[in-house]
Amino acid sequence: MKSEKQSDNTNLKVNKDNLTNEFSILPVIEEEMIKGTCDFQGYDVESLMKETSQLRKLITKRGTLEILMPLCCNTNPVRYLKFRNTMKGFSSKTLTIRLKELERNGILSRKAYNEIPPRVEYRLTTKGQELAESIICLLLWMKKWSMN
Repeated sequence: MKSEKQSDNTNLKVNKDNLTNEFSILPVIEEEMIKGTCDFQGYDVESLMKETSQLRKLITKRGTLEILMPLCCNTNPVRYLKFRNTMKGFSSKTLTIRLKELERNGILSRKAYNEIPPRVEYRLTTKGQELAESIICLLLWMKKWSMN
């Protein structure tokens, strides 16, 4: 009997210290995960797909990430003009629409001051901070597993 598990089709070499596929940089899924001890156990697949779709619609819209990243890297509020000056190639209309969407979804808080000239500042809410942190984790994961 062989000391390593081998699949006839994929020729996977698995040991307890290093669970990797010899032809891929992606990790091999441990047997416990295959058996259903994954964090999503008990979730309805259709509900998860719906939530995934809603998340994708929110974060993949043009300008969303460009708005979130400066806010997550700063504890100070960011003014509308700062966004406007740093987001080259975005119209004022697109920026305004995206800021309003993020505010409506509870990602940003908006504070308008009764001054001349008008001053509007944006901050991440707790929900927005968690989203930004999750995006950063996803970017780190992407960097870790990229082929470059």
